Amino acid sequence: MSSGATPSFTRGTINLASAGLGARGIFATDAFFGPLSRMLADEPAVYKPGVYDEHGKWMDGWETRRRRGPGHDHAIVALATPGRIKGFEVDTAHFTGNYPTACAIEGCLAPDGPDEATVWTPLLAASPLGPNAPHFFDCAADGLFSHVRLRIYPDGGVARLRVHGLPALDRSAAENEPIDLAAALAGGTVVALSNGHYGHQRLLAPGRGINMGDGWETSRRRTPGHEWIVVRLAARATIESIVVDTAHFKGNYPDACSLQAADLTGTTGDLPTLVTAASMFWQEILPEQKLAADRIHTFDGNLVKRADAVTHVRLNIHPDGGVSRLRIFGHLAEGGKT
Repeated sequence: MSSGATPSFTRGTINLASAGLGARGIFATDAFFGPLSRMLADEPAVYKPGVYDEHGKWMDGWETRRRRGPGHDHAIVALATPGRIKGFEVDTAHFTGNYPTACAIEGCLAPDGPDEATVWTPLLAASPLGPNAPHFFDCAADGLFSHVRLRIYPDGGVARLRVHGLPALDRSAAENEPIDLAAALAGGTVVALSNGHYGHQRLLAPGRGINMGDGWETSRRRTPGHEWIVVRLAARATIESIVVDTAHFKGNYPDACSLQAADLTGTTGDLPTLVTAASMFWQEILPEQKLAADRIHTFDGNLVKRADAVTHVRLNIHPDGGVSRLRIFGHLAEGGKT
């Protein structure tokens, strides 16, 4: 699959190569014009006309020097967490006369990092690239992978590499203590929302938000009602406690929040359409609670209504505003897959 319509594997997955989630570049044969770290940035690549550094034109991505001998360049990326890879996006944005003519990708599962004895599995055969465009490719192999190796032929620049996949849930960590089932690194994903004008991608990210742009924020609501967001949990589970963090939201935090949940095991069809239409009728497990500015709110004990195992939650904010992080702590249910 080449550049064109966004493929289905980009929905319901996370970018395992996201620097914001913890992915990092660990090796490159060459990075003369642009460091490997730029290729893993979450933000879209930008172009800065007339900007040069000591090596030449500043480009927003990983870029090697012009190869003058045989062979090709490659880079190794440690994924944010081991996972099952569904597909790749290799974006050559702003690389017009200096993009690679082709790329290939391999993967490995090496918890302690790859070495000379590591066996690499082909995930993408050599595939053509073009200038200044995103290129989408299906993953050719199943299994768990912790690292990917991007080969570019023969040299050049890649603005962004995105590895779309599903994190592997560490079930051993959930045997005794409740775990955060909404966490992106466990497999939690946003499947639908009423409004995300200022962004929502970091609501399930690790750590606390670093600024007001690091979370979910809606536009100002000018009609009756309230805003909401639906999260698919990493696994079917019973919920014990809920954390709503309004870090950095001071003049625009929601007045209150509530939470509903449902078990959608076995549901087929267009899930975003389904939850948009039906989630308002899900069981309420957290009645409306007041929120405060720039604060971690923990709801547990008698506040959280006990429910059967669920796979999805809907966070309602009244009437609008911003939430930095949502955490849903619970215990895995029998056969606890979503």
